[in-house]
Amino acid sequence: MHSWQAYALGSAFFAALTAILGKLGVAAVNSNLATFVRTVVILLLTAAVVTWQRKWDSSGLTTRTVVYLVLSGLATGLSWLCYYRALQLGKASQVAPVDKLSVALSVLLAVVFLHEQLTWKSALGCLLILAGSLIMVL
Repeated sequence: MHSWQAYALGSAFFAALTAILGKLGVAAVNSNLATFVRTVVILLLTAAVVTWQRKWDSSGLTTRTVVYLVLSGLATGLSWLCYYRALQLGKASQVAPVDKLSVALSVLLAVVFLHEQLTWKSALGCLLILAGSLIMVL
């Protein structure tokens, strides 16, 4: 197994926990406040990891890099705000599959903006994700 695969599996596992724990966490509080608390925890966790790894060297941060990271952060924040509100209003077993449509959307955006190759396997996988999400929410 390649290291990226291990990290990707970890991401999937923790994303699954996010849905369950998030649903429990927004039961009695405003979803935006819940997102704020989650974000503070993420900030502290990430700062601890960077400190532990001694990786505070910012010499690679160019203006372009910072712009993309800020835009990515805005997209993440908006995603989380929407996700937690959806969890508050709906079932985790329905919200999570719709949220995972981001996989198919990411492939499409990678083809359009990053000029990545769309293989038949990727296209089929995206169609199956779409079909699976639709089946789970209808």
